[in-house]
Amino acid sequence: MRSKSNFVIGSCIACLFGLAFALVYMTLAPSTTTVAHTAEKSYSWYYKPREDGQQPIVADDASFLGDYNLIYLGDPNSKSIYLTFDSGYESGYTEKILDVLKEKNAPAAFFVTGHYMKSNPEIIKRMKDEGHLVCNHTVNHADLSATTDIATYQKELDGLCELYQEITGEQMPRFMRPPEGKYSEAMLKIVQEMGYTPVFWSFAYKDWLNDAQPDTAAAKKTILTRTHPGEIALLHSTSATNAAVLGEVIDTWRADGYEIHSIEELVPAQ
Repeated sequence: MRSKSNFVIGSCIACLFGLAFALVYMTLAPSTTTVAHTAEKSYSWYYKPREDGQQPIVADDASFLGDYNLIYLGDPNSKSIYLTFDSGYESGYTEKILDVLKEKNAPAAFFVTGHYMKSNPEIIKRMKDEGHLVCNHTVNHADLSATTDIATYQKELDGLCELYQEITGEQMPRFMRPPEGKYSEAMLKIVQEMGYTPVFWSFAYKDWLNDAQPDTAAAKKTILTRTHPGEIALLHSTSATNAAVLGEVIDTWRADGYEIHSIEELVPAQ
């Protein structure tokens, strides 16, 4: 009897250890459960690059995008490219990029932060005077997907418009780009109600690290092999490589039948 009793006790102890191990494992192991969509759920913009001249698949985990007025691709049958630059700070290359755009007669949109605008009012004026769009990247490069507080949106978006008007005397174009591509359905709804058009992208590459700039040959290869109709290209104006290759890239695009257009052409009809 004692032997049988010991066996039962041992079995129970083994079961308890097994259960404890399972609970610890479930706590530490990464979850594979997909979080259900809610209006407040934050998403990160992405696309799946292609090198066959066709448009990439973009953000296929967010089926609600079609319910809002946002821009991320142009006409798949039009050899049009839309140049956009993110400008969070100045590193000495934006004016070189502007020189190339002027020489090539190519329009672009620059998404700037409050820091950039306050620090570089003359460059902001030059962008506007040379026919480019100066657009909203928020005052503080803020993640608006993390909030539904209207006052925060007004501070970050309308606040930048006020700075632009102080510098240029004109109204700021009503385009905005969510910093780091972070968005939620609630964010898209709020900015649309405020009169802004969110602008995402269908091409980008790792050009933002100033101390690890891509080789110019590699950069041109990446940019050109992933070119596609209706492309919205996101580049960073802080990039020495972009300043160096932009002219040749534009020439190659045009030789292949592409033309550079303004994102204004992509605003959905009301």
